[in-house]
Order: sequence, then C-alpha cells, then structure tokens
Amino acid sequence: MQSRVFHLHTLSPLHCGIGQSAGVVDLPIARARASQLPIAPGSSLRGVLRSHLESRGEPKKAVEWLFGPRNVNNAEEARAGALAVGDAHLLLLPVRSLAGILCYATSPFVLRRYHQDLRRAGHTPPTLPTSPSDQQARVAMDSCNVIDNKLVLEDLDLPAVTEPSLTPWAEHLATTLHPDDSDGQQDLTQRLALLPDNLFSFLAETATEIRTRIAINPESGTVKRGALWYEESLPAEALLWGNYALTSAVPDDETGDSLRKALPGGETLLQLGGDAGVGRGLVRLLTLGVSHG
Repeated sequence: MQSRVFHLHTLSPLHCGIGQSAGVVDLPIARARASQLPIAPGSSLRGVLRSHLESRGEPKKAVEWLFGPRNVNNAEEARAGALAVGDAHLLLLPVRSLAGILCYATSPFVLRRYHQDLRRAGHTPPTLPTSPSDQQARVAMDSCNVIDNKLVLEDLDLPAVTEPSLTPWAEHLATTLHPDDSDGQQDLTQRLALLPDNLFSFLAETATEIRTRIAINPESGTVKRGALWYEESLPAEALLWGNYALTSAVPDDETGDSLRKALPGGETLLQLGGDAGVGRGLVRLLTLGVSHG
C-alpha cells in the first residue's frame, strides 16, 4: 500500500463540526486533539466521495470495491472498502491583512508535516525554509502584504523578513492549487507568509469565521424561542492536505477498468460538511496521483 496526497481548497466557508460544545461557540469546527488545528475528518470526505461517484453513475461493483457494500444482509457480505482516506489538515490559513487584503499563513510545524507526507508519497518537495524567530514573519519575494517591512495580520503587527528559501514553497503550492491558472499562481506566491508556530496556532483559533444563526417560526415569521446559536467555519480560500491509499491491488478485470475511471483524479468539485443549503462547504478536491497497488 502506497499513500498519495490530496488537497482541499475551500471555495466557501467550511463547517465540519463536532456536534456541540460547552464553550461560547455552540457549533465549533473539528480540530486535531493534540495541536487544536482545524481538520476535515476523513470519514466526512469518504462519505461525500461515495455519494459523488454514485450520483455520477459509476458501476456499483467499482463503488462497493472502493467503499464496501452499502447494505449488509449477512456476515459473508460484510467487508471493508479498499479506499482509505485520512483527515485533511490545515496547510494555508487565509488571514485578513492590512496590505493586499488577504495573506496565506502557514508555520514551520505545518510545513514540516506536509513535507514528510509528500516524501512518503514519492514526491520531492522543496527544502524546508528557515523558521522565523518569535514575533517575526518570513515572506516570499515580492510580497504584496508588506508595508514598511511590516506584516499586519488581524491585530498582529510583525516585522517581515524576505526569505528566499520560501519562494520554492510558494511556487509549489501555487502550481498545486492553480495548475492551469498563471494569474492564480502569481497571486498566491505574493501572499504566502511563514509565521512562528505559536502565532499560527493563535490565528487558527481566532481568525476562523463565526456566524450567528437563527431559526424562524414559520407561523409567526419571527425567531423561534431559544433558536439562536453561534457556528464556526473555516474561511473560504483555506487549503488543507491529507493522505489516501488503496489497501489492496486494483483487480485486473472489467471491474478494475471501471475502478480506474471511477477513482478521483485531477480536480473534483464537492460539497463537504454541513449547511449546504446556505452555500457552505463547497471545496475543490485536488489529487496528486492515484495509487494502483
């Protein structure tokens, strides 16, 4: 089994929630237990992929080979699907910037984990850039977010240092996110910033989107009593990455031919998480190769 890397690019706010919370936010987003950085659970993505392939009319045998049978009548029919999908982890967080409107922030911890996953999947990523010191930001060449050697993100005012070793990462991420869009690639390379881990973690906690939601009583046309809640979302333009793999070889038969066509490749548009009715959860799934063994 060889893992492959996928990316999720949020086109609208993404709410992959945990159901409830005892905090101020009633419906927070899912986060990794140790780092508290936002994630999109692999179980959510796997279910959406199955529904996507079924709605696209892919052969039932191919879908069941990937995901397992939808209905199990006895023990002999029960088996796991061959497609394993891991959680998607936050790679780039879009943050409000005083200059340039928007900055794509990441951190040494995040890039190091991403670097390791790329190497495990057989890719050759750029060399890791020099880490910023505390209360400092490192930016790629020709950053549009810097004014007078300062990077102002939300309420953070940080000295900005141009880091040449960050430029190859900006180019790698830009071609991954916008493979056929030279303008999109140039835009991303001008907005990438490497922040200290503690500041990135702070922004991942405080720079997400919080919206107030209500429910309307259809008879009175007013807000239902007690139907007011606060909901957290990962903002649009965030980039996440994760791993997927096939746990068994693709069969060398008609099912295998259908399966190779059904496997997600290139770019796929999906709706992930909750609140589809209000335009949330529209994402681009971008895959870097497909595992066939």
